[in-house]
Amino acid sequence: MLDKTDTEAQQREAFLRDVLAGLSKSQQKTLPARWLYDERGSELFEEITQAPEYYPTRTETGILQDNAGAIAALFGPEAVILEYGAGAGIKTEIVLEALDRPSLYVPIDISGDFLAASAERIRERFAELVVEPVTADFTQEFDLPGDLPEAGRRGGFFPGSTIGNLDRAEALIFLKRMRRHVGEGGVAVVGCDLKKDVAILTAAYDDAGGVTAAFDLNILTRINRELGADIAVESFAHEARWNAATSAVEMHLVAQEPVTFSIDGRAFSMTAGETIHTENSRKYDVKGLTALVEEAGWSLDEVWTDEDKLFAVMGLKAR
Repeated sequence: MLDKTDTEAQQREAFLRDVLAGLSKSQQKTLPARWLYDERGSELFEEITQAPEYYPTRTETGILQDNAGAIAALFGPEAVILEYGAGAGIKTEIVLEALDRPSLYVPIDISGDFLAASAERIRERFAELVVEPVTADFTQEFDLPGDLPEAGRRGGFFPGSTIGNLDRAEALIFLKRMRRHVGEGGVAVVGCDLKKDVAILTAAYDDAGGVTAAFDLNILTRINRELGADIAVESFAHEARWNAATSAVEMHLVAQEPVTFSIDGRAFSMTAGETIHTENSRKYDVKGLTALVEEAGWSLDEVWTDEDKLFAVMGLKAR
């Protein structure tokens, strides 16, 4: 079994590999969105969810509260809950509170320290619940705990609009992996942001308080800290862009002047106005969602939305 030091070394190697590959691209430099979520990035994201412009969290929270009984019925008694990208687990509490004697909660997140703190808070809140956190990148293959209870239905929980951070091929791979994890008779509850006015969308990813900008820029600070780089973070600015072709809000870090820097002995340069594409947030309609989940081996059993149709929570059953 790998100890924490081995796991951290492997994560650093993967981080370095992704950073060097993404920043070496000649057309559009990129950084995978999963690396935005170190401990500080996870804290900043929780701050984003409180921004007035950021409607997804409070809207989804309302949907979960309004439909907690139906969601609990979907999971069934003694459920085993697997949460992907668990983060702070605030919305998870709504679901766990509604469940009938859940037997196990497995939060999965790439930020180990943040995950550990969240798992401990859940243990304190639900004293009878067994909590087994897994530090892993849920977009890649990983092992679940080997002692999952036999009794109770397995249910995946994937709140937020994180599925929109994946392109269609990535989303299919993830949904198929979750389908394998829950097995025959398994279910899932997945949050998804819906298509809407572009002005509402772009404001949500570039709040007036600058928290999203700090979140985006933090990845450069992380590269400096963990990979020994010398990027002048102050030479970059955050920008949110709408891409109509992909129905996605894109987050970019824009070089405000010509910059040069080095990472692990590799030299990089960028011209003024050149960008690093850090995240996509794709928006769906119900027709598109149905096609996506069915291709991945699920049936769309329920769609819960808010009154203004800003956000959807899907109840899925394994086919």
